[in-house]
Amino acid sequence: MSHYKIPAGGLAWAGLAAMTVSFGLNFSMGVFFAPTAADYGVSATVLAVAAALGTAVTGVVQPFVGRLLDAVGAKMVLIGGLALISGSYLVLSSVRHTWEFVAAYMLLGGAGFAASSTLAVTTLIGRALGERMGPALTRAAVGINLGQLLGPWAATAMFEPFGVRATYALFGAAGLAVAALLWAILPADRVRDPVAGHRESLAGRGRVLVSFGLHSATLYVVILMLPKHAIEEGWSVVSAGRLVALAAIAAGLTSTAMVSLQRRYRPEVLLRGLYLVRIAALALAIAPLDALGVVAVLFGAASFPIVPLTMAILSRGLDPARMGRTLSPAWVIHQLSAAAGLAVAGLIHFHTDSYRGYFALGLAFSVAAALLLAPEPRTPQRNPGVVNARIPEPHR
Repeated sequence: MSHYKIPAGGLAWAGLAAMTVSFGLNFSMGVFFAPTAADYGVSATVLAVAAALGTAVTGVVQPFVGRLLDAVGAKMVLIGGLALISGSYLVLSSVRHTWEFVAAYMLLGGAGFAASSTLAVTTLIGRALGERMGPALTRAAVGINLGQLLGPWAATAMFEPFGVRATYALFGAAGLAVAALLWAILPADRVRDPVAGHRESLAGRGRVLVSFGLHSATLYVVILMLPKHAIEEGWSVVSAGRLVALAAIAAGLTSTAMVSLQRRYRPEVLLRGLYLVRIAALALAIAPLDALGVVAVLFGAASFPIVPLTMAILSRGLDPARMGRTLSPAWVIHQLSAAAGLAVAGLIHFHTDSYRGYFALGLAFSVAAALLLAPEPRTPQRNPGVVNARIPEPHR
């Protein structure tokens, strides 16, 4: 097994930088849609289709990414993924035809995000720290929220002075610069010798996987559609856009707190608490109240930290040499559940002119996820009046 020459804190910060770029580029595409439609002549329908296809590609290629993580190491895959998603922005800055835009966004962007997001970072940190990975992975996951906050803000600030095409190019160049830096500081991590006796599948963790899928089916819908829902409720475009920033800031603060809390509580305990807050947020979302700011704060705070906590549970006892391919089904579930959620939310909105119906469905999903993570009942003792009684072995 490779020996890491940088401390756990260094790996966490490297993972944070990678996820800031990966998720920042991924989340920023929504901000690019309106100016792209105006400048490139691409219809809003085509952009929505491209987004759905890109999400599906990210899910479909996860098993391939998992095998690559085990074959060539997380460092190589992570840097390659960052190069692909950054390269997609460079390509998008120069395309002239709609099919070129869709192909670059769907293939380069979708595959690049799959290879540079949480699966690769989880494998990188998990191989170095084993079951002590939880706090470091949670710190790295703050990059999700930084990317969600900084990427769209930077894009909107750059459109007017530089133009849409130049902004695409600058984003791509910035991503490649971070990829080059990580290439220089990250050690190789390929594991050649399997650890005897370690688990090589997610068998027995079905309840956690199902809860993760239910979480994903709600996460992207609320984060992406809450601003649009706010506008439909009478909010201004500027005020509605701030909801995403509120969610990101709240999530970053909660994730930072989770780094310390994991030293005192097991991830399962923390997850159950987060799901209770999430349930409260979705209950407010469907109530006839003007409380969408509170919804954004509570939902952001309680949703994004669920990802690294779930990964910490699923990664326990896994063979480091097979960690990539073993964890990849969880990310197939994550991405395909997210894509299905977006499709169903769109269908509900088409028939009802509101996202409240899907928010109610998300509330039901969150309740189900919390119940799936409830502790299993203990086997009752034969003599409940005696605690810690030792049962004698039978006479031979």
